[in-house]
Amino acid sequence: MYKILIVSALTLVTFAGNAVNGIAQTSPRSPASSPDVDPGYYIDLNRAKNLARQAAERINGGLGRYRAEAAMHGPVQDAPYIENNNGTVTFTFKGRLPSATRYTVETSVTVNQNNGTVTVNYNRPIGN
Repeated sequence: MYKILIVSALTLVTFAGNAVNGIAQTSPRSPASSPDVDPGYYIDLNRAKNLARQAAERINGGLGRYRAEAAMHGPVQDAPYIENNNGTVTFTFKGRLPSATRYTVETSVTVNQNNGTVTVNYNRPIGN
């Protein structure tokens, strides 16, 4: 009987925790809370973020040798980007070795959202 109670309690805690996490991760800039913003806007911006991160991974030796900062893996609203006036978006972010705790590289990548062109502006050691 105690085993059933313990399993039930653990299951309830797990489901409740997941529900809270889902609520906590809702961004105030999400399309659901901004009816004036086209939901496709965030899809395109997220695609640009992924292209920028992938370019940095490629020029830094692949995933076996490089990891971009967490903001480049999460919601696009949290990514370090600037929207330019010409239909491009520039992401400037840090990276490190997978086993390291300190970021050692800063990369700036501009993505043209109209045609998908990716330009690495720079990829340099932090502090230079």
